[in-house]
Amino acid sequence: MTVTASESASGSESASRAARILSRPVTLNGLTVPNRIVMAPMTRMFSPGGVPGEDVLSYYARRAAAGVGLIVTEGTYVGHDSAGESSRVPRFHGEEQLAGWARVAEAVHAAGGTIVPQLWHIGMVRKPNRPPFPDAPPVGPSGLRVGESEVTGKAMTQTDVDDVIGAFAEAAAAAERIGFDGVELHGAHGYLIDQFLWAGTNRRTDAYGGDPVARTKFAAEIVAAVRAAVSPEFPVVFRYSQWKGDAYDARLAETPEELEAVLTPLAAAGVDVFHASTRRYWLPEFEGSDLNLAGWTKKLTGKQVITVGSVGLNGDFIKAFQGEGAALGSLDNLLDRMERDEFDLVAVGRALLQDPEWAAKVLGDRFEELRPYDAASLQTLS
Repeated sequence: MTVTASESASGSESASRAARILSRPVTLNGLTVPNRIVMAPMTRMFSPGGVPGEDVLSYYARRAAAGVGLIVTEGTYVGHDSAGESSRVPRFHGEEQLAGWARVAEAVHAAGGTIVPQLWHIGMVRKPNRPPFPDAPPVGPSGLRVGESEVTGKAMTQTDVDDVIGAFAEAAAAAERIGFDGVELHGAHGYLIDQFLWAGTNRRTDAYGGDPVARTKFAAEIVAAVRAAVSPEFPVVFRYSQWKGDAYDARLAETPEELEAVLTPLAAAGVDVFHASTRRYWLPEFEGSDLNLAGWTKKLTGKQVITVGSVGLNGDFIKAFQGEGAALGSLDNLLDRMERDEFDLVAVGRALLQDPEWAAKVLGDRFEELRPYDAASLQTLS
């Protein structure tokens, strides 16, 4: 799918199609988003003490001003001591931290965009003795890390479960109170919620373990608690994936029926929008259909869906963390799928990290100005 900038602008009138298809407004519960372009959540670690400062504010506001319809922030730790392992990842609890986030939301709105925080608990990904709360143990459904069979952390008690559910609900209520437009719950990539969803890390024998429906109970209770903590029209987005950070071939579901068993309780609990995370959006999810994970999610739940995965680029994002760049990629396949209503919005990661003006260039038929991805952009907050 590698193309040059000029090639991506030609053929099947890509540029004008992109402007026409991606510029349509969309309503997510009570929120109207001005277009179909979403900024994907990307951890940046530029918030010392967990406080987003003026550089973080400018980083998001620049992209909203350049036409991104909906910004999903980088993952932000909920108010549970075991939620994270860095003092530079932003937190979504604490007076100073929330004040910083309120300024970010205000700036994004002033620039014409909408914004939701991604609420995050990393679970067993946490290493012992790490900040911001060194005494907090790594916790998970069974104390297991992805890909390991030996218990190295704490299997969560019912009290732990209730505390984490409460932390997500409190963060969601705070998001609405300080002016955000919705929330996204991080249930993907092998972090805590996903550790409950996946049989590889959930060996529980109580109500939170067993078959796919039981393994979904924790996530569904978080969704229900969040739904109860915010206004009925406040959008709740749920991000999930098949793959894990240390197990790219892992799967929650081998068939559409297994996926439906996971998604149905989440939809019933109050999810408005699913964010189906894949590494390459154009790959089919199950045999016998060319639908990707987002397409299957919409088909099975009837909910609105965000697709994501190497949009606008050729090359897996994992390679970016190994210092590799990526060439420009055609948007034709994406636009074809959107015209078929396989999904509703498209999240863009590295291309927007590289170029704050990406949305303006795509929506303004300026494809010739797009630039390939350079991994060096990870080192700055531009």
